[in-house]
Amino acid sequence: MTTELSPSAQRVKDALLRFGLSLEVVEVPASTRTSAEAAQAVGCAVGQIAKSLVFRGKRSGNPVLVIASGANRVDEARLGSHLGEPAEKADADFARQHTGFAIGGVPPVGHAEAIRTFIDQALLQYVEIWAAAGTPHAVFRLSPSDLLRITGGEVVTIAAPGGTSH
Repeated sequence: MTTELSPSAQRVKDALLRFGLSLEVVEVPASTRTSAEAAQAVGCAVGQIAKSLVFRGKRSGNPVLVIASGANRVDEARLGSHLGEPAEKADADFARQHTGFAIGGVPPVGHAEAIRTFIDQALLQYVEIWAAAGTPHAVFRLSPSDLLRITGGEVVTIAAPGGTSH
C-alpha cells in the first residue's frame, strides 16, 4: 500500500532524489515540531534530531540555516562569530519566505533559495540522524555524511556552553 505524501513532504523527497538519495520520507500522526516530539515519534535520542533553525544576519538581512542537534541550544553569539555578523532568530514569515517551509517543518534541503548552512558538530557522533521533511509531521532518517553532502554546510561548534535543550 502506498501513501501519498503531502506536497511539502514530496518536495523534500524530490530534493533528496536529486542528490541520488532514495531515503524514506514518513509522515507520522504525532507532531514532530519540537526535537522531543520528533524523538518520541521515531524512537530515537533527542540528540539524533537534526533540527533546522532559520536565523538572519542582523546587518546583511541574509538568511542562515543552522542544523543543530536536538539536544543543543544554539548560541547566537557563537553563530554570529561563524557568520561574521550578529545573528538573530528569524520570524515565521522570514523563514517561510526564504525556505518555502513553515517553522517546525523546515528540512535541510529543498529550499526556495540557496541558504548558507551551519551544521552542529554534535550531530557527527551519531550513525543515523532524523530531520524534518517539510511539515511538522514529516521526517526522514539519514547519516551525518549524507547531511553534509546534501547541504554543503559548514561543520561548527554551535551549542551554547553547557546549554542543552530538551
